[in-house]
Amino acid sequence: MTYHPKSEFMSVMMTRGFLADCTDYQGLDEALSKGPVPAYIGFDATASSLHVGSLIQIMMLRWLQKTGHKPITLMGGGTTKVGDPSFRADERPLLGPEQIDANIAGIKQVFAAYLTYGDAPTDAMMINNAEWLDGLNYLDFLRDIGRHFSINRMLSFESVKSRLDREQSLSFLEFNYMILQAYDFLELNRRYGCLLQMGGSDQWGNIVNGIDLTRRVLDHEIYGLTSPLLTTSDGKKMGKSQSGAVWLNADLLSPYEFWQFWRNTTDADTGRFLKLYTELPIDECNRLGALEGSEINAAKIILANEVTTLLHGAEAAANAQATAREVFEQGGIGDDLPTLTLTTDDLGDGISIVQLIVRAGLAGSGKEAKRLIAENGAKLNDEPLKDAGLIMDASALAQPIKLSAGKKRHALVQLG
Repeated sequence: MTYHPKSEFMSVMMTRGFLADCTDYQGLDEALSKGPVPAYIGFDATASSLHVGSLIQIMMLRWLQKTGHKPITLMGGGTTKVGDPSFRADERPLLGPEQIDANIAGIKQVFAAYLTYGDAPTDAMMINNAEWLDGLNYLDFLRDIGRHFSINRMLSFESVKSRLDREQSLSFLEFNYMILQAYDFLELNRRYGCLLQMGGSDQWGNIVNGIDLTRRVLDHEIYGLTSPLLTTSDGKKMGKSQSGAVWLNADLLSPYEFWQFWRNTTDADTGRFLKLYTELPIDECNRLGALEGSEINAAKIILANEVTTLLHGAEAAANAQATAREVFEQGGIGDDLPTLTLTTDDLGDGISIVQLIVRAGLAGSGKEAKRLIAENGAKLNDEPLKDAGLIMDASALAQPIKLSAGKKRHALVQLG
């Protein structure tokens, strides 16, 4: 791709590694050069928080606003009732309206850290697609919208084809999802003048559908832009850690654990992640990413501090770094460590160390905890833990204890 963009936003997308594909580079670049462009990304409300896998999309919206355009965060209050089949092996569990509304309230907290909402030309808007989907008349929708969709073409999309090739069931409910997402783009264009939909590259088919539909129904020119689907250098999907999803809401994952996730980035990913997840200048990202040996650790601390500051604030980042220094360099306990607080009822006559390791989030199962102990990967108060049969009673927990899995993952256990 040798296209040299005129607009600052396209330039940022291309130089920082956000761009996988675009439906019309030149047309979009021209539109962006003329004034504020409203652009949206859709987020389904399947949980009360987004996780790190969504952060690339949130950063795209942030850069959009920073370069003088108008971000729209579209909450899928309507589409969450259906479920996106894209590249999933099975159908999503369906949620009720109360749960969906509660999830949207949780997700809003994260967006407020990255975007400025309001009524000015470049202020962000939060819109719920239930606004137009909840009141749809099925027969009118089939006649006015459904007739524009070719089943042959929909079957050719990779997200559908991969399910059918594996002979996995794809319900009619899910099949409708791509029509609803296309209709979202049409309505956002009609109601709010939205010219651009962005998303991960797995959304390409859905985005193109929306562009075609809007062109046919309204005869408007609109655009699509996708980001690469991120995996870490060792092939893992971005957003997952050993102990599960890396949530963005502080009530589901402490700022310390969030900071630690970034501090544990592999050497090979550091430069790329600095470009995608921080606002440091490109030259500085390249310089830090090229460091080698123990020097790269300084770059990872900068990465952790910058990303944590954007989400949780500078104070949370500083506290996390101080806790990490205390835990790793001085063998201390650290005030900010993830903490499991037990009651005397929880404790009963005693609780096994294996169960504590699992409940503290340091292992996914008792079997994994026992293996950790057998392979000398577990520590109790910085001393190697040898006995998987150890039972901890109230006297053993009179003072908080520190559990460790490997060198980098720690938790406190205390009696409440």
